[in-house]
Amino acid sequence: MAAAPVLRREGHTAPVRATRPALALNEHACAMADDLIAHAAEFRVASSILGNGARVIDAGIAVRGGYAAGRALARICMGGLGHVQLQTIPIGGTMFPGVEVWTDHPAISCMASQYAGWAIKTGDFFGMGSGPLRAHARVETELFAKLNYAEVATHGVLVLETRTPPTDDVAAWVAERAHLTPAQLTFLVAPTASIAGCVQIVARILETGLHKMDTLGFDITRVVSGIGTAPIPPAPDGDLHGIGRTNDCILYGGQARYIVDAGDDELSALAPKVPAEASRDYGTPFYDTFKRYNNDFYKIDPLLFSPAEVWLTNASSGRTFHAGHLNLDVLAKSLYS
Repeated sequence: MAAAPVLRREGHTAPVRATRPALALNEHACAMADDLIAHAAEFRVASSILGNGARVIDAGIAVRGGYAAGRALARICMGGLGHVQLQTIPIGGTMFPGVEVWTDHPAISCMASQYAGWAIKTGDFFGMGSGPLRAHARVETELFAKLNYAEVATHGVLVLETRTPPTDDVAAWVAERAHLTPAQLTFLVAPTASIAGCVQIVARILETGLHKMDTLGFDITRVVSGIGTAPIPPAPDGDLHGIGRTNDCILYGGQARYIVDAGDDELSALAPKVPAEASRDYGTPFYDTFKRYNNDFYKIDPLLFSPAEVWLTNASSGRTFHAGHLNLDVLAKSLYS
């Protein structure tokens, strides 16, 4: 077996060792960002260049954005390895606008790229960073050690769920930690309570299930492929309600199917633990749960954040194990009351 490639970054004193081949997440994302800018009027987005050269694409703060921009954001979040389509989804006899997401690289596209795992904190700015720049910066050392994935990029892309555009200082802070220059960075931004923001968040349907499996101690690199659906909520009038609605679309309206390299007994035991209903905080709209804990996100049971319904299929035997269910009552209360 050939030795794993050793990748070196300028400014690093130690090599970054990749035990999986790099999939050019940032290269794919940069190309899609270029396309957004080239067709800004069509996508209803706007781009600008910060004083230090960083590029910013607004998909919902000072512009309208929309479904097309949200789909593009979701694909960029997954480094081009996630396929995202808009479609209608039936839940309990009601049709909802929704997304279908599938990937043959679940651990990398969802957890090394799409997962909002990088806390961007500098001055008065705070935001959780998603997207393929995370696979280059690898500041989340524990997670990337599990994923065995590293990427060295010449340009990086980061997605921020925020109502505050990044400044020169934010770009400089990110660039320093990513060992790039600000001019090598592209930021994409959209608030939760925007159409694009709602689309890109519910498109995390597969990621939430993988994160739950990882929290339960399962090796998510054994997940071979995944496909999932989730409804898209009406964009509300405030970001807190947006957080509530988008979470509920996954917790009570999301379905995820995974093909896994694991035995029947292991999958049979794992399946009932994955859906949102396994959490002590399941059963009420997320916004109400958030208020019950006095707006302290970290008091909410972390095991709540997962799809409503899951199917785990043994990649060898073909046997499938199902758990969870859709909950139209809670979903409708969240979206329409």
